[in-house]
Amino acid sequence: MIRLISIFLLVAVANSAIALDSFDKGKLGTVPDNWKAGITGKGVSNWTLEKDSSAPSSPLVLNQSGIGEFPWCVRKDSHLADGFVAVKFKAISGREDQAAGIIWRWKDANNYYVARANALENNISIYYVKDGQRNTLQYADVPDGLLVKQNKWQSFRVDFKGERIIVSFEGKTIIDIMDDHIKREGSIGLWTKSDSITSFDNFTYGEK
Repeated sequence: MIRLISIFLLVAVANSAIALDSFDKGKLGTVPDNWKAGITGKGVSNWTLEKDSSAPSSPLVLNQSGIGEFPWCVRKDSHLADGFVAVKFKAISGREDQAAGIIWRWKDANNYYVARANALENNISIYYVKDGQRNTLQYADVPDGLLVKQNKWQSFRVDFKGERIIVSFEGKTIIDIMDDHIKREGSIGLWTKSDSITSFDNFTYGEK
């Protein structure tokens, strides 16, 4: 039985297309090649490659320092219906929010899913954005012994297949729900909120 499970896992891994963007290629102070940045709602986004010697894969990270409702940055060449997105993030500052988000099934600036971790509230949440309006699907506090910390690199991941969405933080499943508001393939990317200044590194993704 164990052998059969191992074979199944090996086949699943072999059939998954996994890609990594460490943000270490590109011009300092600009949006990375093959990415595009914008905002949902009012305000300004400012996504730039910056130096950070503390990053999981230094020297560069993708940083968002603009102030606006929901700044986003998505990969132009990504078209996933089912898959996963994982990233390392560092919540640097923010008086109203210290948020780090993952976007998937992004159709345009006003229609997509997003999962976010918040260092001020110490929780994880999932939303769907429809016609520019953010709608809450679920909030969850992180388990005892875990904290969404300021100025510390931490791991964040979303797995999505059909209606099922699983959000993990630091390797632990935090939310596991079913939802079908945003269907079919779309782009993947990153997201922040309000006055959050957040850095991202090691953006990993794949199909399922």
